[in-house]
Amino acid sequence: MYAAIGAGLAAIGAGIGIGLIGGKGMEAIARQPEAVGDIRNNMLIFAAFVEAVALFAVVVAFLGL
Repeated sequence: MYAAIGAGLAAIGAGIGIGLIGGKGMEAIARQPEAVGDIRNNMLIFAAFVEAVALFAVVVAFLGL
C-alpha cells in the first residue's frame, strides 16, 4: 500500500515539475524570442532530469516493500 502511495507522489511531483519547466520556458521564450533554441534545449535537459528522478523514486518506493 505504501509503495503505491510513494509511486503516486513521485508521478504527481514529476508532473508538477515538468509543468513548471514548460510554463517558465514559454515565459522565457516570450520575453526573449531570439534565445528559443537555448531555452528549448535547457527545457528538454531539465525535463529529462525530472523524469529520471521520478523513475528513481518509483523504483525506491517499490523496493521498500
